[in-house]
Amino acid sequence: MHAKLIKVEVAYATPEKQLIVEVEVPEGCTLLQAALQSGIDKEFPGLDIEQSAMGLFGRKVAKVNEEILREGDRVEIYRPLLIDPKQARLNRAAKNKKE
Repeated sequence: MHAKLIKVEVAYATPEKQLIVEVEVPEGCTLLQAALQSGIDKEFPGLDIEQSAMGLFGRKVAKVNEEILREGDRVEIYRPLLIDPKQARLNRAAKNKKE
């Protein structure tokens, strides 16, 4: 008997390019499995899916190899932060204070 397939999306973006790939995966598939199956890493040189943080609809998921997907879910692959958000706020505040 074949596992039922569900449709999910896998999304990744850089400042230059955004891509959402629809994939059919077996029920019980994890975020990591869907991201790997999507092949999205072939469109973005340097993207290491297994080392990337991921989430579902903007909610970061800690255990991407355990979180089970449901029909219609969107897996988001996150880029590493270039600067800590707290530091970015401090920098903006300091710049605004000078102006």
